[in-house]
Amino acid sequence: MRFGDFTALEGVSFSLPEGAFMALVGPNGAGKSTLIRTLLGLVTPSSGSVKVLGGKPGTQPENIGYVPQIKTFDRSFPAMALELVLTGVRRSWPGFWRAGQREQALAALESVGAAHLAHQAVGRLSGGQLQRVYLARAIVRRPRLILLDEPATGIDTLGEKDLYSLLERYRSESGATLVMITHDWDVARYHASFVVVLNRSLFGCGHPETVLCEDCLARAYGHGGHSHTALSRVKL
Repeated sequence: MRFGDFTALEGVSFSLPEGAFMALVGPNGAGKSTLIRTLLGLVTPSSGSVKVLGGKPGTQPENIGYVPQIKTFDRSFPAMALELVLTGVRRSWPGFWRAGQREQALAALESVGAAHLAHQAVGRLSGGQLQRVYLARAIVRRPRLILLDEPATGIDTLGEKDLYSLLERYRSESGATLVMITHDWDVARYHASFVVVLNRSLFGCGHPETVLCEDCLARAYGHGGHSHTALSRVKL
């Protein structure tokens, strides 16, 4: 993945099994968000190929949920939590909604313990509350894949614990695949079933106990030499 003369990702190749919980770790500027944007179909690789749910990225939006970093949200925007969740149903801001869509959004809020926030202004929600609303938005269509960009940013330890419990429960009930960017190695070690260590190139991928080793992390974060791990399905 190149942007002009800058190479954001190169030699990245892996295959993620359905139902996995993948943690994507690496230093700032490693290309983690670029990889998420690639999976969403927002950017196109300069070379190589990507398949998401067996097809081209961006062609199955109904099967993909996305939870961004909450710090990117403009809290001055005049909206209720319910309206924010409805954007996950309609893929646009809901000036109106069809019969059943409101109930669908309320059910999603209920599933993440946030039904009582439905008519609260998003600008008045705490970090943990807002993240629950974003998670409800991501799962409102019961997607097969959820992509999360540092979902614990801006929330306290208790809220973070609740977030991971909600994610685990959704994955267990739905069989969905989760891909999460995190800077917390302990979260990757104890919650993920699959880990990718990235710093513009692939430094490791596989089971947390194998990948989150001192040597692998030192090379990724220390910008040392490395060897590529070449698996199928994603090649950039």
